[in-house]
Amino acid sequence: MAVPNHNPPHGMENYDFGALSEEQQDKLNQFKVATRLANEKYLREHPEVDLLLAAFLGDVLSKRPDRIHDFAANWFTSPLLQDTIKEQLEQREKALREARLNRKL
Repeated sequence: MAVPNHNPPHGMENYDFGALSEEQQDKLNQFKVATRLANEKYLREHPEVDLLLAAFLGDVLSKRPDRIHDFAANWFTSPLLQDTIKEQLEQREKALREARLNRKL
């Protein structure tokens, strides 16, 4: 059984190497890999997620609101959000098309 080459994350208990059988650990590892691949596929198919998170974090870091929960609620329910993200997606797709065209030249 593979032993981690690092300590457990801060605030977590130490690893319990006997908690799972080898078969259980193998199944867990397969599940983790499958979940990660599915998540990566979903994120590639939905670039708006990246745009949403980047824009939100950018606003949070530039405005540094005291009441982050209220700020997040207002930010994600803004009536302008859908149009803003749609416009950013269009700009991103245009830039990708232009980059592909330039590579062909």
